[in-house]
Amino acid sequence: MAKELELKYGCNPNQKPARVFMREGELPIEVLNGRPGYINLLDALNSWQLVKELKEATGLPAAASFKHVSPAGAAVATEMSDTLKKIYFVDDLKLSPLATAYARARGADRMSSYGDFVALSDTCDVETALIIKREVSDGVIAPGYTPEALEILKAKRKGTYNVIKIDPDYRPAPIERKDVFGVTFEQGRNELKIDESLLEERPTKNKEIPAEAKRDLIVSLITLKYTQSNSVCYVKDGQAIGIGAGQQSRVHCTRLAGNKADTWYLRQHPKVMALPWVEGIRRADRDNTIDVYISDEHDDVLAEGVWQRFFTVRPEPLTREEKRAWLDTMSGVALGSDAFFPFGDNIERARKSGVEYIAQPGGSVRDDNVIETCDRYGIAMAFTGIRLFHH
Repeated sequence: MAKELELKYGCNPNQKPARVFMREGELPIEVLNGRPGYINLLDALNSWQLVKELKEATGLPAAASFKHVSPAGAAVATEMSDTLKKIYFVDDLKLSPLATAYARARGADRMSSYGDFVALSDTCDVETALIIKREVSDGVIAPGYTPEALEILKAKRKGTYNVIKIDPDYRPAPIERKDVFGVTFEQGRNELKIDESLLEERPTKNKEIPAEAKRDLIVSLITLKYTQSNSVCYVKDGQAIGIGAGQQSRVHCTRLAGNKADTWYLRQHPKVMALPWVEGIRRADRDNTIDVYISDEHDDVLAEGVWQRFFTVRPEPLTREEKRAWLDTMSGVALGSDAFFPFGDNIERARKSGVEYIAQPGGSVRDDNVIETCDRYGIAMAFTGIRLFHH
């Protein structure tokens, strides 16, 4: 381990010099391959904290896909259906629990995960390395790597792929600082422990939150702890399916994340699963085409002279009515919010994406309206009493 690491530049090429360093002791990270940049390391250190807490809270291997200091996806290792394996492009691979967690984290929002930084809670195995190998990614951080996995990752991107090993026993100082415009900010680290005890206060008529939903709410809240605020997070079956980060309005967070959750679910529609792809089309092109196909702009890929680039025959469009009918079958989704919902409109939007369980701080002057809206749809909501802003 070194005391400092010189970087090529900061957030942008004109920001030089750049380095990371420890005021006391050595860095908790070791670069095993590549030359990570400033933003790479911000993603690496934030995402590592996320997966470490997910593993501690659930006991399951965890993974995250990070982009620009917010998660594009996060998940713990739960069994996947054949449909999910297919839309995540891992149906041809053997999956370990850790590989399953990363496949879920990467697959939830594949467009946002393009060029991600990967975080793994456990030693990276061959199965996980093989998934990372085939995706466009900037780097990975983990507490260790098997020799075979490390060789696979070192060969990625012509030998320049960033591979970082972190000391899992490292504990930062309780006070953290950062400089903004020459002014030093100081605060106590957010060491808040997120567990089921935060879900005990349930002001709604429906107070039933089954074990799997509790797990999903915990996944949501821990994910939010490392997401740029304002933020909300939709979770199903142990994986984030929609994250709305960095919005000024909470309802815009709810809409953004809800739209991502809808896209995740619509990718499983029979019409999407049966699209007649041209052989050899790249995964990124397929992801982009699917997103356009299931949007209201599907004519862009179905227009005469365009569809031949992607499909062997011109597919039928997925109509607005078909999409709504499919989305109406979505259920059991958990939703967390990093601050209170000020209006019931957030609940109205959330329930359209199958939300049945909510965890939020509470404390709004309009809590009664939010509770009333939940009661209208039979949603069970917990008041956590804690805020999770991250900046």
